[in-house]
Amino acid sequence: MKSIIIIGSGMGGLAAGIYGQCNGFKTTIFEAHHLPGGQCTSWERKGYVFDACLHNFTGCKPQTKFNAFWRELGALPCEMVKRDEFVSAVLPDGTWFHNYFDLEKLESHLKQLSPEDAAVIDEYVNGIKSFLSSLENDWFGTTNFGSFLEKLSVMPVFLPRLKYFKYTLGTFAERFKHPFLRKAFPLIRHSVPDVPLFGYLAEHANFTYGDSGWPRGGGMTLSRNMAARYLQLGGTIHYRKKVVKILTENDCACGVELEDGAQHKADFVVSNADGRKTILEMLDGQYMNKKVSKYCEPRPEDSQVPSAVYVCLGVKRDLSSYPSSLIMFLDQPEIIGGHNCDHLDMQIYGFDTSMAPAGKGVIKVELSSKLSYFSRLYNCRPSRHRRKSIAH
Repeated sequence: MKSIIIIGSGMGGLAAGIYGQCNGFKTTIFEAHHLPGGQCTSWERKGYVFDACLHNFTGCKPQTKFNAFWRELGALPCEMVKRDEFVSAVLPDGTWFHNYFDLEKLESHLKQLSPEDAAVIDEYVNGIKSFLSSLENDWFGTTNFGSFLEKLSVMPVFLPRLKYFKYTLGTFAERFKHPFLRKAFPLIRHSVPDVPLFGYLAEHANFTYGDSGWPRGGGMTLSRNMAARYLQLGGTIHYRKKVVKILTENDCACGVELEDGAQHKADFVVSNADGRKTILEMLDGQYMNKKVSKYCEPRPEDSQVPSAVYVCLGVKRDLSSYPSSLIMFLDQPEIIGGHNCDHLDMQIYGFDTSMAPAGKGVIKVELSSKLSYFSRLYNCRPSRHRRKSIAH
């Protein structure tokens, strides 16, 4: 029986292990953390659960290819929790914009907020409806998992909607007359104005259709389910075992070396670790070409990194009446992590009662930042690092 060593028990590592076991390989996963999931994980603190990854999950509808994929990996079945809106935004004066999944409710709300934008609002809502009408054919799943011919069969879905490719959320927002909509609309998908309108409309429609949602308990629910599936198939996970080197013979990967010096051999090695770390550190930068070298170049220090900082709070308040995702505009901009912030992006988990003790709630604030800010912190001595962190 051929053997595979997999570095990391993230979603990709677990998927590699599951498919390896299903295809007759003997697989072993080495994981540096004490939990599975990699980036798709959560932390539990005094009854509060802080999710580090998940915003949306696609594959809730049983008849879709995404659903079949997640069931094959063991992530499903799990309980899904309903939400009412994609995101909401609020100004300091208390003016709200709710981006509802219910399209009649969305249209009515927007036209009440800004009657002068009725034509643009109609175009926005009708754009979502145009994608919604095609989801029964599972074009979304087919474009990801279908054969070449199956993918060709859904081209008629794209052709009449190509007009939406000419807009981003930011450029479409310029068509609104209402200053609040012009300000909030570019931020409705994780505060990234360059998101193509085509992709966003399709995503919103998928929520309205019911194929996207939230798994109760967040990302860790999916990770634990997949880890359980992998172990049931006979795979092995070694936790708190950090891989520091990939062993090679005749330019072929043949095993790994752990932080404690132990070496393990296999016929194949699959890395689900960070790509740059895998190439530059685990393989000592030996296997590089121009394309790989470009991929491994460090980002410019003045580059802005969205969602660079997560601040998670457990609060003594029932948050079930609050929107699940909120853009809160500030009275005055604040410098946070080297970035000038005029709003805060929040995930508010009152819709999922498993995330906090009864009558309490969890808020996650996502902040953009400048890479240079963290580079300076990284190069500080530990004592200075602590003082700077507290000061900021």
